[in-house]
Amino acid sequence: MTTTKALWNHHADDIKYFILSKVKDASVADDLLQDTFIKAHTKLETLKHDDKAKSWLFSIARYTVLDYFRTRDIVYEMTDEDFAFEDQKLEHTEMDCLHGIIKRLPKKYRDPLFLSDIKGMKQAQVSKQLQLPLPTVKSQIQRGRKLIAQGFIDCCDFKVNDNGFLVGELKEKADCKVCN
Repeated sequence: MTTTKALWNHHADDIKYFILSKVKDASVADDLLQDTFIKAHTKLETLKHDDKAKSWLFSIARYTVLDYFRTRDIVYEMTDEDFAFEDQKLEHTEMDCLHGIIKRLPKKYRDPLFLSDIKGMKQAQVSKQLQLPLPTVKSQIQRGRKLIAQGFIDCCDFKVNDNGFLVGELKEKADCKVCN
């Protein structure tokens, strides 16, 4: 089993470079790097395969950056670079499933969900951009989120735990119903 210290020693520089490329401020990057490793430390038992540690850490870092931007109302544009860090030897990641699930969503759920959860827009802004009533947009985003969760359940047999969180382990790519 990998330790947090070992993860730090092997990956902290790469994670910091990634975070710094997004936030463009060294002190903020240092704070987000610490947040990333604190989250990793508290969830270390969920890392089932040590060879996926780097990809797992980058996922935590990406969501930490997204949370930082979201709390400051900064729009974060996702780029292909966000996914370039994935270890090339890893054939199958959560992002593969997520991309497949999002692509399969009906457009009426995919568009508001993408603008809100990926682009970081406020729901009122999404409503205005899509020229839809705010209650409709809120409903579509909630339904889209449920469809994504259901997609992980269908794709890789994830489960919803007692606290309402989606938990599970990715199947091999060949066994995945969405990515394969």
